[in-house]
Amino acid sequence: MSSSTPLFETIEADDPEYEQRTSSTGNIKPPPPTNPGLNGTRPAQQLASTPGDAESGIAGILRQSTHPLVLFFLYFFRLAAITVYILCGFFISNYVLSSVIVVVLLAMDFWNCRNVAGRRLVGLRYWNQVDDDGESYWVFESRDPSRPANSIDSKMFWIAVYTFPLLWLALLIVSFLKFNLSFVPIVVLALVFNVTNAIGFTYADRDAKQKWANNLASSGWNMGLGGLGGQILTGVVKNSVGRVFG
Repeated sequence: MSSSTPLFETIEADDPEYEQRTSSTGNIKPPPPTNPGLNGTRPAQQLASTPGDAESGIAGILRQSTHPLVLFFLYFFRLAAITVYILCGFFISNYVLSSVIVVVLLAMDFWNCRNVAGRRLVGLRYWNQVDDDGESYWVFESRDPSRPANSIDSKMFWIAVYTFPLLWLALLIVSFLKFNLSFVPIVVLALVFNVTNAIGFTYADRDAKQKWANNLASSGWNMGLGGLGGQILTGVVKNSVGRVFG
């Protein structure tokens, strides 16, 4: 503060609310609470801290999926079959009609998972083939490793493949505990369909990884090393991958 400035010009004006809050005894009363709605201000909205929070939920999963329609029908058929099985006793009194509905949904789910969902979401397909001698064997197809599957599609596919057999197994146990043996054949059929898809796609995935490792060993290492060294390393890779995925 300079000496040329008058003293009274340096003192700020008194707060008018301060005098109202001060009692005759000199005690200061606390200020009245303020309502955010009265002065027109709103509290700050809580924003998503991470991108995962903004993309959570079913809508976020479908937005991140490469094939959202295929992923939707994968879960639709499976959830519809379980829902109809559980609620058929409350809404449908006809046992034959409810059984037919569940069996149709299970068959549609089995065909969709094996021929559409597996091929689109994870690039895998399998089937059982019988040769001329009457012997049956598994045939596996896999996508080119240079075109990896979407991480969301792959994760949701494997969750559906491994989770729903456990749910049907739990329903089978409940049926035995409640002595409701009339629906046991339906649950057994559901287990056959779901377990078949789980085993088939598991072996298809292992076969795809085995082929990828064999191609990598035979093409890359043989070209880089050649001769005896390439053959030795190729054999090591085949044996190691066979132990892990075989």
